[in-house]
Amino acid sequence: MKNLITTVLLSVPLFIFAQKEAYNISSFHEEGMKAPNTHYIGEAWLNGVLEVEGDLNFHITKANFKANSTLDWHKHGSTQVLIYVDGAGYYQERGKDPIILKAGDVLKCEKDVEHWHSSTKESDVTYLAIYGGETPTTWTAVLTQEDYDSVAEKLNK
Repeated sequence: MKNLITTVLLSVPLFIFAQKEAYNISSFHEEGMKAPNTHYIGEAWLNGVLEVEGDLNFHITKANFKANSTLDWHKHGSTQVLIYVDGAGYYQERGKDPIILKAGDVLKCEKDVEHWHSSTKESDVTYLAIYGGETPTTWTAVLTQEDYDSVAEKLNK
C-alpha cells in the first residue's frame, strides 16, 4: 500500500506537467511586435494571438495603434471581423462615410471590400482582427495624413 501511495504521489506531477505541454496557449495581453511603417502612419504593434488552419482556417491578430495612427486603404480575400477592445478608432469603406468605432463595437467587413481603419487623433485603440488565412492583405492606396486629418475634423465636429 505504501508503494502504491508513493507511486501515485510521484506520478501526479508528471501528469500535470505533461498536460500543460499538450496545449498551445498564447496571450492576448502581450503587446506584440512593433509593425514596420510600410502601410500605415504612426505607431502600431501586432500580436498574432491565434492561427487556425484546416477546416476553419482563420487568424486572430490583436492590433494596438497609438493615437493619430492609421492604416492605408486595403482589402482582404476573406471576411474580416474587427472587435474593438479599448479606445476609439475611425473606419471607412470605399464610397461610404467614415465612422467612429469604440470599445465594445464589433464590425464585419465583407470579402474584397476596400477599407481602412485607425486610431482617432486623441485616442489609442486596441482591436482584434479575425480573418481568413489563405490570402494576404492587398494594399490598394495610400491614406495620406491630409485625408486622415480631414476625416478626423469631420467626425470630431
